[in-house]
Amino acid sequence: MQNIAIMSRSLPLSNQPNNNNIKRAIMRLIALSTCITSIILSSASFAQTPTNHQFINDAILPPIHVWQGKSEALLVGHDHPWVTPFEQQEYVTSPDYTQTTQWLDKLVSKSANLQKVSIGKSPQGRDIWMIIASKEGAASAQQLSKNNKATVLVQAGIHSGEIDGKDAGMMLLRDMAFGAKQALLDNVNLLFIPILSVDAHERSNQYNRVNQRGPVNMGWRTTATNLNLNRDYAKADAAEMQHLLKAINQWQPDLYIDVHVTDGIDYQYDVTFGYNVKQGYSPSIFNWLEETYRPEVESALTAHDHIPGKLIFANNNADMSQGVSYWNPSPRFSNGYGDARHLPTILIENHSLKPFKQRVLGTYVMLEQTLKTVANHAESLTAAIKQDQQRHSPQITLTWQNESQPDWDFKGIDYRIEKSAISGADVVRWNGQPKLYAALPVIGNTKADIQVKRPTAYYIPAQWKAVIDKLALHGIEVSTLNAPVNIRAEQYRFEQPQFGQADYESRQTVSAKLISTQIDTTIAAGTIKVSTAQPLGDLAVLLLEPQAEDSLFYWGFFNTIFTLTEYIEDYAVEPLAVKMLAENSSLKAEFELALLDKNFAQDSKARLRWFYERSPYYDAQYQVYPVLRGID
Repeated sequence: MQNIAIMSRSLPLSNQPNNNNIKRAIMRLIALSTCITSIILSSASFAQTPTNHQFINDAILPPIHVWQGKSEALLVGHDHPWVTPFEQQEYVTSPDYTQTTQWLDKLVSKSANLQKVSIGKSPQGRDIWMIIASKEGAASAQQLSKNNKATVLVQAGIHSGEIDGKDAGMMLLRDMAFGAKQALLDNVNLLFIPILSVDAHERSNQYNRVNQRGPVNMGWRTTATNLNLNRDYAKADAAEMQHLLKAINQWQPDLYIDVHVTDGIDYQYDVTFGYNVKQGYSPSIFNWLEETYRPEVESALTAHDHIPGKLIFANNNADMSQGVSYWNPSPRFSNGYGDARHLPTILIENHSLKPFKQRVLGTYVMLEQTLKTVANHAESLTAAIKQDQQRHSPQITLTWQNESQPDWDFKGIDYRIEKSAISGADVVRWNGQPKLYAALPVIGNTKADIQVKRPTAYYIPAQWKAVIDKLALHGIEVSTLNAPVNIRAEQYRFEQPQFGQADYESRQTVSAKLISTQIDTTIAAGTIKVSTAQPLGDLAVLLLEPQAEDSLFYWGFFNTIFTLTEYIEDYAVEPLAVKMLAENSSLKAEFELALLDKNFAQDSKARLRWFYERSPYYDAQYQVYPVLRGID
């Protein structure tokens, strides 16, 4: 009422005292005050910091228990000179691109151990920043390599709504620069990309991820051109992915971490993580990750009151008795790509139903322990990488089938099934109560399906420049033939192509029946040769074998071979057919056999096409894969 009284003195009342005028003025002020209060209260529900540290979607998410853990000791108070925006805002918000960059700039400017570089610009013109943390203050890949220490690359925000890694990394950088964690850099280097999908990060909204508890505002899942970067590693269409691959080739990290937040079922684990499988392309790396890395990281997380677990996917989100799945990812995903190129790659999937604060602190603990583990076991990690790079397996598996895995004891959450009055279907109601699901069945795509013999090399005609450029982007070594070469090669021809019914990640995907023949041929000068006896030889095979799950053929880089451009008129093919039958008795017998098929016999167009396809006028390159496989 004091504010109302103050405001009333400024109202233009009549010059003559009038009680009615005063009353009317006060009533108008009360109404105005009520309106303003209503607006403020309404706006508060959309404020940056939710009341009582809750999120607007809490009411529609499963219940949770309040979490407190030893990792909370990693937080600093508001009066700390290097408090992060995450800590300043009571652990419920994450800074935007500008705030993040400004905070990092200030930190880097004051620390001799930190440098900041751009790995490239986004489609909307934003720099994708990377922080280099080293004891020597290296500012380039060449300088970093001279310290002969292992290097860890941590990437946050490939899905920018899943931003835990950014805030955890900022805290860790702070503590390594000016806190108690400076010794972490004694025997290891850190490369930190706080936001990979920077444009999507700025498409921020509190409604972007309804199934996730914070931060208040979250970025978008896909890029500004609506590409999902964690489906783009193999085809590398997005500018952001192209910059990342160039950075990996330039900086040559020894271990790569991709930080995400998962969704799906409810469970007790707050930090889950996975990597390649033993049956894949990097078995030595798998052994190091499984036997050295995982035990140490899980021990650190547990000691800080987090619950670590394996990367988890339910076979049926509404029936836990059907078990969980073990994932052997293809190269379109970060951890599948790492397997193919023999780069130890860890996919972190924090649990989306756990609060933002808990997830950020769990990520911090995992990143800190990663640096310790890599520093302490760098020699065995390097040896594992070299073993896989030099393995050059004579048989390469292109596709995988599911098979049973050893059972898991699963730390889940109890639930009940109810009939929904909204949808009319059965729905899961998680009740927040911990429940151990003992000996759950597990399936995984670890059984080899389609396999091919490793070729000595691939030969790509120079005109397929987009394919050649893509191989170079991945860092695959290629050479150009300076003179014609006679070789024995295997050639693929396709039949029955099946194109995707809709574009997938901006591509028209394709699969086809494959027919293989061996030929003696002369390779023209200017042809590109891709040897498979190189560190990235397995990746080259998986990109150039048409049947591989993420081959460049599958992603539509060769779709023009399915276009038939030349043709023959009926008036020309008919006399040609008469001539062909007269001159070739075996062809005549083949045609008579074909006529036994009633459908063919009654289709005049098919009969004429039959002769055209066997004539010297037909396009010999139609549906023929232009990439040859060199064989011994």
